[in-house]
Amino acid sequence: MMENPFQETLFQRNRAEPCTVVIFGATGDLTHRKLIPAFYNIAACGDLPPQFKVVGFARRDKSDEVFRAELEAANRKHSRQGHNDELWATFAQGIHYHRSEFQDLEGYKSLKVQLDKYDQERGTAANRLFYLASAPEFFEPIMQLLREAGLNEGADGKWARVVCEKPFGKDFASARKLNDTVNATFDEADTYRIDHYLGKETAQNIMVLRFANALFEPNWNNRYIDHVQITCAENLGMEGGRGGYYDTAGALRDMVQNHLFQLLSLVAMEPPTDLSADSVRDEKVKVIRALRPLVGPEAVTQNVVRAQYCAGSVDGVQRVGYREEDRVNPESKTECYVALRLMIDTWRWQGVPFYIRVGKQLPKKATEISVHFKKPPQVPFATSKMLLNSENTLVIRIQPDEGIALRILCKQPGQALSVQQVKMDFHYSSSFGNASPEAYERLLLDAMAGDATLFARRDEVENAWKFIDEIQKAWHKSDNPPPMCEYPAGSWGPVEADNLLRADGREWRLL
Repeated sequence: MMENPFQETLFQRNRAEPCTVVIFGATGDLTHRKLIPAFYNIAACGDLPPQFKVVGFARRDKSDEVFRAELEAANRKHSRQGHNDELWATFAQGIHYHRSEFQDLEGYKSLKVQLDKYDQERGTAANRLFYLASAPEFFEPIMQLLREAGLNEGADGKWARVVCEKPFGKDFASARKLNDTVNATFDEADTYRIDHYLGKETAQNIMVLRFANALFEPNWNNRYIDHVQITCAENLGMEGGRGGYYDTAGALRDMVQNHLFQLLSLVAMEPPTDLSADSVRDEKVKVIRALRPLVGPEAVTQNVVRAQYCAGSVDGVQRVGYREEDRVNPESKTECYVALRLMIDTWRWQGVPFYIRVGKQLPKKATEISVHFKKPPQVPFATSKMLLNSENTLVIRIQPDEGIALRILCKQPGQALSVQQVKMDFHYSSSFGNASPEAYERLLLDAMAGDATLFARRDEVENAWKFIDEIQKAWHKSDNPPPMCEYPAGSWGPVEADNLLRADGREWRLL
């Protein structure tokens, strides 16, 4: 009997191979809040490969014992499955610390000696995964010195891979230069650009929802879908001193170029020929390339709204305006809210607008995709007003309450013919019992297993930046830039964003 390639690919996923993970920037927040708790939870689930080791590479002077104690305290606070002292004691034996400056070749040579020593203790050479959790300005020297120290190639048939955290560039030119730098040290097949949104269960479930259900796939096109909305709302501002970074990035570059374009491509992509990494990513990049360009201030003004929050109240707490935040330029031109109307020029999506919005200091924290279907002919209800705002809507909740809801029309009980919307709701937590793994758990397992499906490919990143660059050019390099709008903290954004949809006879979905 012929084997099913889809089934084979699914069954082979997440079989992590024995390896040593070297984390550059290991004393930072990402390592403590996300990476180590993710590895610990993988161990708790029994999926961590044997003889696994983590080596923290950073500039501060500390011993293995001090490093382990700091990570233990962080794990007690951030681990999804709680903290078990016995499990931690076993897990922590594989954690080590290596002190070096990022730009010191001798530090990399001594790292190689340390890794070779671990191989001798194992009795066999190990695979190596290098994780760049440092600031982006250190990527280039890290890549260069890994290459000079001979750490970029696996020994005795073993692999060496690199995981790159975002931001991956700040525009097309910097992204291309960074890609050239990384690919001079590691092949593209060994380069994993991480986007934690793709590790979320519901994001992964989009392909299954679309392509495995006869209810949706035949209707997933411009004949039946009126429009699509993607919303990423945050109810925080610049807490934790984040204003310094955010004021140099902004919502468009910080969120839209990576996270929200990834969700957009999953919703709009064509069926892949199989579930291999390149087949899936081939289809995703086609979506980004098919986005209708927004060139010039006029096109950007008509299709993009940028804004900053002013003083207001979120959850009953008074908030200052964006320009009054710590480490933010009082004359800042950086947007902390952006809404876009995008068109995808493909046969499937011709004429269907995709509306995207992301913002800080909104009423709640939530990320969702809503697919709004066209209304059927209203006969025999044409004479009633019961069907206003009555479109069928499929809501895919990415966070915090992962799940899927379908809104349909039903008759209310009683003598009168009264129709209202009802919700058919699926929650991961209640349907499957166990809490979903954290995004980093899935992505780290995939990197150790050599599955790049949920990681961004070079052409995908660069094409996304090409699109974003045109908007940035209209905002910052034109004689007649589009206006910077305002909205009170605690509201759902500026009125101009509402008007963006009202001009098309539509409204933002209430979350």
